[in-house]
Amino acid sequence: HVQLVESGGGSVQAGGSLRLSCTASGLAFSTSCMGWFRQAPGKEREAVASISTDGGSTDYAGSVGGRFTISRDNNKNTLYLHMNSLKPEDTAMYICAARPGSCYGLVEGYFGFWGQGTQVTVS
Repeated sequence: HVQLVESGGGSVQAGGSLRLSCTASGLAFSTSCMGWFRQAPGKEREAVASISTDGGSTDYAGSVGGRFTISRDNNKNTLYLHMNSLKPEDTAMYICAARPGSCYGLVEGYFGFWGQGTQVTVS
């Protein structure tokens, strides 16, 4: 079965950086659109970024554009999210998601597989 396991979260001061990772198994990773979402306490889950199967196309939510970079290593079945200039409002559980096939936008309903998440706290 498909497993998506996130890591790399933690506590950081405002202005700092973190790199999140998501390792996939049981999934044709190199032919899957991958994405990052986040959910803060008491708030709806929101999209952060997505990346095409070959990494050639990316899409970002307006709130993180220019600060976050999504990337992938298809040889390692691993997705990354590099986060710079972190703000307290970036505090959330960050969740990896997969969609077999092409990306069709940064829309939660397009992704069928989800990880458990890794917590990011910015103070």
